[in-house]
Amino acid sequence: MTLFQFNSWKDVLIQLALMVAIAVVFLLGFFYVYLPNTTNHGETITVPDLEGIPLDELDEFLTDRNLRFEINKDSGFSSQYPPLAVLKQFPLPNSKVKENRKIYISLNAKEPPKVRMPQLVDGSVKNAQVVLKSYDLLLGEITYASDMALNAVLKQLYQGKPISEGASVPKGAKIDLIVGDGLGNQVFNAPTLIGLTYEDAEFSVIGQGLKVGDVHYEEDGKATIEVKSADGTVTYQEQSMPLGTVFKQSPSADKKIKIGDYIDLWIVGTEPERFN
Repeated sequence: MTLFQFNSWKDVLIQLALMVAIAVVFLLGFFYVYLPNTTNHGETITVPDLEGIPLDELDEFLTDRNLRFEINKDSGFSSQYPPLAVLKQFPLPNSKVKENRKIYISLNAKEPPKVRMPQLVDGSVKNAQVVLKSYDLLLGEITYASDMALNAVLKQLYQGKPISEGASVPKGAKIDLIVGDGLGNQVFNAPTLIGLTYEDAEFSVIGQGLKVGDVHYEEDGKATIEVKSADGTVTYQEQSMPLGTVFKQSPSADKKIKIGDYIDLWIVGTEPERFN
């Protein structure tokens, strides 16, 4: 009897069953053997965080991880990273992708874009901080000069030279200030910085005509807190402070200081990584 020779309905059913079985085996083999072997089915790679990696290191970095990259035409700028370092990426870090997937990246501009220099003279140091930040500029060195106007900006400098309002400066540039010291004879108590974040403490220090000195980091920082009882008795207790806050300062808040003095800070945590 040949494969398709039918002597009875039984033979027909047997032949149909054989064809169905062959079709099932073929389909199972195609979807569960052939496709997985040709498409790496179920095998994924975790996308690494590329932010800050220089372009000249990127190809080797991704090739080692069986990934590729393509540069987007758009770019941005951040003073935190060097020129041509990765600013953005897609897919995002920790995404799951197949081997040889292409990662689309945006690079830090080779030359920072220009912005117009704002007018800071005659304003306060606090105001200068806010204005510089809104223009993507950085506050540089603060130098105090004898002047009746305490904490008022007398001059604004870029790279050691006076710069006028409206002049073009690159984003991320540091602007130095010469500030009035109120004749330099003002004496007052150091501000209380315990419990503030570093950014808030720095803002308070600079805003009062002072300077941030040395900054120390300790993972288990404890502050000495003054506690008054109902009968007026004063005691001092050690208290753990939240991560990222000031737990100690020098001079302390009860010490007399003058305009331009430095205040050292101790912060809970580890020193953050910084890019040069």
